Amino acid sequence: MERNNKKRLLAFIPYLALTALAVLGIINIKWLINVLAGLWNILSPLVIGCAMAYVLNLIMRKLEKLYFPKSEKRIVQATKRPVCLVLSLLLVFILLGLVMGLIVPEIVNIFVVMGETLPVYGEKIRKLLMEYDSQLPVVGDYIEEYLQNGGIDWNTILAKAVEFAKNGVGGLLTSTISVVASVVGGVVNFFIGLIFAIYILYNKEKLASQMSRLMKSYMKPENSARLTYFCSTADKCFSSFIVGQCTEAVILGVLCALGMAILRIPYASTIGTLIGATALIPIVGAYIGAIVGALMILVVDPIKALWFVIFLVILQQVEGNVIYPKVVGSSIGLPGMWVLAAVTVGGGLGGIPGMLFGVPAAATVYKLLQNDVRRRERAAAEEDHEAEEAPQAEDNTENEQSDSHSDSHSDNSSVT
Repeated sequence: MERNNKKRLLAFIPYLALTALAVLGIINIKWLINVLAGLWNILSPLVIGCAMAYVLNLIMRKLEKLYFPKSEKRIVQATKRPVCLVLSLLLVFILLGLVMGLIVPEIVNIFVVMGETLPVYGEKIRKLLMEYDSQLPVVGDYIEEYLQNGGIDWNTILAKAVEFAKNGVGGLLTSTISVVASVVGGVVNFFIGLIFAIYILYNKEKLASQMSRLMKSYMKPENSARLTYFCSTADKCFSSFIVGQCTEAVILGVLCALGMAILRIPYASTIGTLIGATALIPIVGAYIGAIVGALMILVVDPIKALWFVIFLVILQQVEGNVIYPKVVGSSIGLPGMWVLAAVTVGGGLGGIPGMLFGVPAAATVYKLLQNDVRRRERAAAEEDHEAEEAPQAEDNTENEQSDSHSDSHSDNSSVT
């Protein structure tokens, strides 16, 4: 009895320790946030490298299957990994270069056009309001006083600029240094992560073997099996999500560009590429691209911008009800309600990266819970089945015993 109580107490200790740590973390939440932020600053290049390695590995595995699949020559086997790794990097960088080359120049051009057309629109609005001066005398006085020199009081703006130059040079210099340092730090982290990703991909089998040996050495077999099962489930969910989301984004971008070309809406290829790129963010990504695209078209032709919005709303309905469930939803096995919940919670916790990784993380949890519930239901059904069979087995045993007694009695009678 004492031994059983001791075992129960030992099994309860880890849960008690986790509860104590959670309480301490809640009490010292600010300190915990600072510690986590410091750890992230240190580990962010490695985390970025692991994420890049995972995405690149999806491409590299496909290329390795296509790289002389039937050849057993030593030179083919020796060059398979480096060649496929380099090709994977080239494909990703070429794709990113094409996307940036299509989008960035057009966005810069849009700002130039906006700088030229907005004063014209401002003058038109001023004249329109001045026509209704009798009905809106307050607005007319306001316009007459403040909208001079083509609708802009350049003297006031110049005076404010001089005042800002006198008082805000120090703050501006500090902000500039901070922005430059942040950009340089991001670039350095990116390249460190890229180098780390290359090392991971080139030695992934060796790393997997080392991890397996560590698990077998320091973990019980059942815990090692659980961790392996968790990692394999997460890998399936994340890889299916990435492949499905990229496929869905390409389909949506192509359909958007084709539809805009048919409707003769300007910037078809640019906005189609933009919609495809932003569609990598589940559910809300295409709407972000739609807002930017509508603003781009609005500067050139407001009527075409209205047609673009109507067209994209229809396309989004087709995408949300037909394309996304078929391409992404079926691949990760997560219902639409939980996809929306994952995007909302992930976006609130981690911004755009949270939106991207929230869906596959939720799909992993959903899959693990689903499998565990099924396992428990099967176990309960087996217990119920055994409980139903137990009385029948007892009845059969009693019948056999009674039959044996009757047979022995009849044998004794015949002997007599």
